[in-house]
Amino acid sequence: MHQYQNTLQYAQQQDQTDPLRHFRSRFLIPQHTDKPLVGLPLVDQPLTYLCGNSLGLQPVAVREALNRELEVWQNHGVEGWFEGEQPWLYYHRYCKEPLARIVGALPAEVCPMNNLTVNLHLMLTSFYRPTAERSKIVTIGGDFPSDQYALETHIRCRRYEPDEVLVEVKPRTGEYTLRTEDILRTIDTHANELALVVMSGLHYYTGQVLDMQAITHHAHQFGIPVGFDLAHAVGNVPLHLHDWQVDFAVWCSYKYLNSGPGGVSGIFVHEQHHQEELPRLAGWWGYQEDRRFEMTKGFVPMAGADGWQLSTPTILALAVHRVSLALFEEAGMAPLRAKSEQLTGYLEFILRGINQKYGNPIAIMTPANISERGCQLSLLVERRGKELFDRLVAEGIIGDWREPNCIRLAPTPLYNTFEEVWRVGEVLEAFYSGSKG
Repeated sequence: MHQYQNTLQYAQQQDQTDPLRHFRSRFLIPQHTDKPLVGLPLVDQPLTYLCGNSLGLQPVAVREALNRELEVWQNHGVEGWFEGEQPWLYYHRYCKEPLARIVGALPAEVCPMNNLTVNLHLMLTSFYRPTAERSKIVTIGGDFPSDQYALETHIRCRRYEPDEVLVEVKPRTGEYTLRTEDILRTIDTHANELALVVMSGLHYYTGQVLDMQAITHHAHQFGIPVGFDLAHAVGNVPLHLHDWQVDFAVWCSYKYLNSGPGGVSGIFVHEQHHQEELPRLAGWWGYQEDRRFEMTKGFVPMAGADGWQLSTPTILALAVHRVSLALFEEAGMAPLRAKSEQLTGYLEFILRGINQKYGNPIAIMTPANISERGCQLSLLVERRGKELFDRLVAEGIIGDWREPNCIRLAPTPLYNTFEEVWRVGEVLEAFYSGSKG
């Protein structure tokens, strides 16, 4: 086990020997203006930004990438789709290989496109195929609201009632997180009625990573397809979607993938489904690429995941996405994961020290087992929770608040430091000791 120390010297030493430390300079860190003493000038300091689980920071190279595509638009107009070194017509291709490495897939199995909930509806159209005998869906209770709303409305569009179709797995009484055996047992109980298993791979509120491989393998024993929302998992935890035999997955790119507010989503469709005539909602950009501009009647899909595309892609959003994916390619998921485990482990160590000293004011909902979590730790603060959150913000530490009493902090390996985590501990110490430091 790593021997952490709650000292500034230790934190700075970890940062000095961090092989990924130079990536921090590849991001634009928001600034925090310190309150000065009387007569002294304002001093801008970088924020301690621990909110990559909600919106990742802007890579420095984004502006240049956007300007490059704006110049293509300026100089070529509509011919930008076909002219230049990197025609827009093929832009999704430029992202496929790095995306595939991040999620553990074949390039043909992934495609950047649309937004997350749009893609979830598209996947439900293809993989939720209810029958008179099998119409139910296993999911997790309290999943991200957009997923809940997508399932609810999609089920109604199929002329079923959500209360009759959805089977929700919830944590046991007195526990914060789900047990894999409870998910598998629920699948067993309803196996003859199930048409689909779909849920988040990493729970947004608790930060728990589910055992996606075990869930998929178990459901497949009954012939039940499985899909995951990876919004909080992609670019955060190791994924092996192809080897796990996951049927489909969707994700967004604006959290750990740092691709801008509302950035382009992505899908995974396992190659075993590429030759199937699955039901789908189609659009012209998913039509066979070499014949797309013939404008003929009758949809003929592109091969692989690309055939689920709908509309003309947003090139500026894809340009931002490419910049961030290039950083992941350079850093590598294995080194990022190794640093993430140490960085989040250091935050856990700091928090446990505060609890030991001040009578356990903070409950860590996220599992202690590193294989069951990513960057994020979710803190349940029953007393003075919002006051503590506001104190962190005032001190330039940005996490996020979830009602009624949850603070989420996510030290991200691409741009966060051990010294920043140590600083969180200093603010917590001052808060609970009652000092103004």
